[in-house]
Amino acid sequence: MKNFPAQYKELNTWMEKLGAAIPGTMGGFGQLHENTIADGALDTKTKELVAMAIAITVRCDGCIAYHVHDAMKSGATENEIAETIGVAILMGGGPSVVYGIEAMQAVHQYKEEGL
Repeated sequence: MKNFPAQYKELNTWMEKLGAAIPGTMGGFGQLHENTIADGALDTKTKELVAMAIAITVRCDGCIAYHVHDAMKSGATENEIAETIGVAILMGGGPSVVYGIEAMQAVHQYKEEGL
């Protein structure tokens, strides 16, 4: 089983290193992320759930680690995450079932860490 909390921490470390190597690109990406996720017509929690569903359908482990964490930090419940996984499965089929399972594993791992 993957360790999603550890992956989240490692991604943050490497994003900082990548930011030092290509500050313009990563700075722009950081601004894009911050502005996109900010509350608007949709709240941050909803946007993180959408991002998580997309992460599942495109099969991005690191994206799952990130957006499950950030959805939970934004107040998403396990049931809300589970229903969002259901939407991802609808749109992505069988492979989304496998990555949806990984998203639920991430939820449980983050809960064990107190998030």
